[in-house]
Amino acid sequence: MGKKNTLKIIPLGGLGEVGKNMMVYEYGENILVVDAGIMFPENDMLGIDYIIPDFEYLRDKKHLVRGIVITHGHEDHIGAIHHLLEHVSAPVYATNLTRGLIQVKLERQGMLDKVNLRMLQADDNIQIGPFQVEPFHVCHSIPDSVGLGITTPAGLIVHVSDFKLDHTPVDGWPTDYAKLADFSKRGVKLLLSDSTNSERPGWTPSEQVIGPALDKVFEEAPGRIILASFASLVSRMQQVADACVKHNRRLAFVGTSMVDNAKIARELGYLKVPEETLVTIDQALQIKSKKKIALMCTGTQGEPSSIIGRLSTGTNRHFDIHAGDTIVLSSHPIPGNEESVSRTINRLFRRGANVIHDGIAPIHVSGHASQEEQKLLLNLVRPRYFIPIHGELRQLKHHAYLARQVGVSEENITVIENGQVVELSNGQINVTERIPGDYVFVDGASIGEINWDVMREREKLARSGIFLIDLNVDKFTGRLMHDPEIITRGFVSDEEAERLVPEARKRIMDVVNGGGLDREHDIVSAVRAYLYNETKRRPMVFVTLSKT
Repeated sequence: MGKKNTLKIIPLGGLGEVGKNMMVYEYGENILVVDAGIMFPENDMLGIDYIIPDFEYLRDKKHLVRGIVITHGHEDHIGAIHHLLEHVSAPVYATNLTRGLIQVKLERQGMLDKVNLRMLQADDNIQIGPFQVEPFHVCHSIPDSVGLGITTPAGLIVHVSDFKLDHTPVDGWPTDYAKLADFSKRGVKLLLSDSTNSERPGWTPSEQVIGPALDKVFEEAPGRIILASFASLVSRMQQVADACVKHNRRLAFVGTSMVDNAKIARELGYLKVPEETLVTIDQALQIKSKKKIALMCTGTQGEPSSIIGRLSTGTNRHFDIHAGDTIVLSSHPIPGNEESVSRTINRLFRRGANVIHDGIAPIHVSGHASQEEQKLLLNLVRPRYFIPIHGELRQLKHHAYLARQVGVSEENITVIENGQVVELSNGQINVTERIPGDYVFVDGASIGEINWDVMREREKLARSGIFLIDLNVDKFTGRLMHDPEIITRGFVSDEEAERLVPEARKRIMDVVNGGGLDREHDIVSAVRAYLYNETKRRPMVFVTLSKT
């Protein structure tokens, strides 16, 4: 339990990485959770669907969780909510659109009836245990995003999740500067603020710049337009819908998550598409004039299982690339995904499409504040202490540098990563213990069962291949009943295997017949040595042994 008058601040995700954002505030026997997101796997995380925060710290304290507050509806903030709610039973507070997107997610998991979802609105004042929570509107690339003023017995905390200071947002609702100034007047003990673009100078462009760029694409595209974005990027859905209306194209959302999110956004009034513009994918594919079609789907990060990923390899079942199609990738590559995005773009070009991405046209702008906005926020709030959040370590460090530039004392800036516990007590801030804050891999129905050892093994298999030896021996004499069966995969070509396998088989027989049943280790060693001498490669060598 926390010491008396001590507030614990515990990042379970989002600090030291991009994604799986989750923060825990703990005071006495009370816990407030902010966000529960996922992270997309990196290139070397083979077979992993996504990554969630490590909830271990909350398992033994689940009865202390008074509420879960979600700042906005992007997957890196809501994607792990159903995993969290399997362990923690507490009310979930979210704004209207965010709540709708969470409902879609919980309904897919069969959990909707078991969760207490409560409405949160900008300018509300909600008491959650000892925490007085005041959400305030911030601009981001999805409507209904909020930051949080959290009044605690240890002081006023301002938690600004993903934000930008866009003076001309597409929804006409700028960040609430007046509320930030009000917090400053009251005296902000600690500010936690988004660091994603801390290395990017200047100001992040307004979402308004995308409109003219989309107009140009829609005017010049000779055939279908297939636009890829994140499924929760509702603002981008609206801009595409507006372009379709202007240029007389029919719009179809493609993929379960995109369709479901668009449906709930329309029902709640955050996405306005005329009925005559919106069609199903089946209807869109029946339209003869390709210049009358626009499809919106997922896959901007080059994910192999996404629609764009499958289109690039010709494995999408519903429809394929046509010559003259224009593919628009409306996002920045997430750090670590640049290589897979580049490969996807090249494959799409090979299949006859024209690909437009943010490197050649302003068809995407970041939803995150750049340096001048981050400095302005610090000047508006004037916190005593500052913790940069949401970003890789280099981004957190650079945000700390920006804070020093605007006058925050170095000793009052704390750069931490996942699992590092910060205590705010008697007006002082200290970094104390470290708790588990590692990756939890989700692979199909497996959650947390895949560890780093398995990931390293997968990587080695992918890099070096496998050499499998199947032996059948007499259980009394230990002699081979027949020649060893050998299978190789991902190691050498069939022609090369025809040369290597007979000699490997001979060496295996020599070891077994010379040493009985306790020579399995020697078999592996002998085969590995032989294969390395011949190929200078080290496949994973496995022996299966049956006794007859």
